Amino acid sequence: MERRQLEYFVAIVEHGGFTHAARALHVAQPSLSRAIGNLERELGVTLFHRVGRNAVLSNAGEAMAHQARLVLRDMEAMRAAARSLGDGVVGRVDVAATSSSGLEPVTSIIAELRERYPGVTVSTSSAAAAAEVVAMVLQGRCEVGVCGSAERPTGQGLVAHYLRDEEFLLVLPPGTLPADTGPTVRPEDLRGMRFVVTGAATAVRALFDRFSATVGDLTIAAEVGDRSMVLPMVLKGIGAGLMPDGWADLARRAGADVYRFAPPEQLAQWLVHRGGPVTAATRAFVDTTLARTHAEAAGPGR
Repeated sequence: MERRQLEYFVAIVEHGGFTHAARALHVAQPSLSRAIGNLERELGVTLFHRVGRNAVLSNAGEAMAHQARLVLRDMEAMRAAARSLGDGVVGRVDVAATSSSGLEPVTSIIAELRERYPGVTVSTSSAAAAAEVVAMVLQGRCEVGVCGSAERPTGQGLVAHYLRDEEFLLVLPPGTLPADTGPTVRPEDLRGMRFVVTGAATAVRALFDRFSATVGDLTIAAEVGDRSMVLPMVLKGIGAGLMPDGWADLARRAGADVYRFAPPEQLAQWLVHRGGPVTAATRAFVDTTLARTHAEAAGPGR
């Protein structure tokens, strides 16, 4: 079994067929087909069922897809470890993150990583919820994940590090509340407000649904699929928005009014990765994240 065969196999799975995989890999489709045929003969199983012009994963193929990704990750870890002995820490780390975590702390982590390890490149993949982040890491689609979850993320071989408590904020069109309103609001202050919400099952949407059930008289003015549309709609006066604290500075600079909740509405953020050997680039990302977390916990001057 060759690395190239596994790379071809995973590409077919992820691109949804031989034609798209061949195009993405810049190889001739007959060469791709021959490589997969040789792999099937070596394994003694059928990986794909040919249905018309389509290729559908067999049961054996589905079982192997997960392991193939992990094998490729482990091979990359060995190669990166050898390269780092002479060139310092270099390579690429694939990070899965929910949208709020992708903004903070991932953006700040990448900025610090760039200063400490200029040879490391970070590629981020978006996930709708913490469960998707965990699945992407366990399946080998990404080496590291950052997500918000009320419970510690779990999974076979998964390592989870607590990072911080992310806080959710109320973001309003300027001048919505009286000028003498303090920096905080209570959930009951939302009664009668119209909101811009996301359609996806996110932590922010769960918070809105909870407020809607407990406070009552909350109206959905607009529902968006892309969470980056919430702030522009708030600024247009379409409705209020609920946002994680990573958006606070951007929202204020854009002219929105931002309020904290009393008591605070918070959700734990976690860093997750598989146990065992990881690439030097992945280790650099993890170490940078944890060092940043410890520094923030210690506070200034401590």
